[in-house]
Amino acid sequence: MWSDTLLSAERSHLIRVVVWAATSATLGTALLAFITLRRVVAPILQSFAVQALAWGLLLLVYAVASWQFVAMRDVSGATRLDRLTWLHAGVDVGIIGVGISLTVVAWLHGRRLGLLGTGLGVVVQGLGLLVLNLTFASAIARLI
Repeated sequence: MWSDTLLSAERSHLIRVVVWAATSATLGTALLAFITLRRVVAPILQSFAVQALAWGLLLLVYAVASWQFVAMRDVSGATRLDRLTWLHAGVDVGIIGVGISLTVVAWLHGRRLGLLGTGLGVVVQGLGLLVLNLTFASAIARLI
């Protein structure tokens, strides 16, 4: 009985990842279009938009590829999924750390605005993924 609930939770998680990815890609595209059409010089915004677009596209590919492996799981499969989800959460914390590092380096070395936008974009994506993965880990913990 819990296997079908886990399957539903996993599908919901991947749908949330797709929504996050599509939103990021759309926002990145819209910001880049705005900057290009208005001929605005905004290195922070441009770098942030590039990060949003790139992360959005990569996450869409990840979610589509992951959808193929969604299946009913036994106890050992559920345990592996739980551990993989916690690994993803740990990687998300690392991504946030990289983004913070980029932001600090950009600020301390002459206020390099392009790098600052890149760092902020990485932090936002890492935080979004961390929230998604911790939410899914919480759902798994309630089931197994």
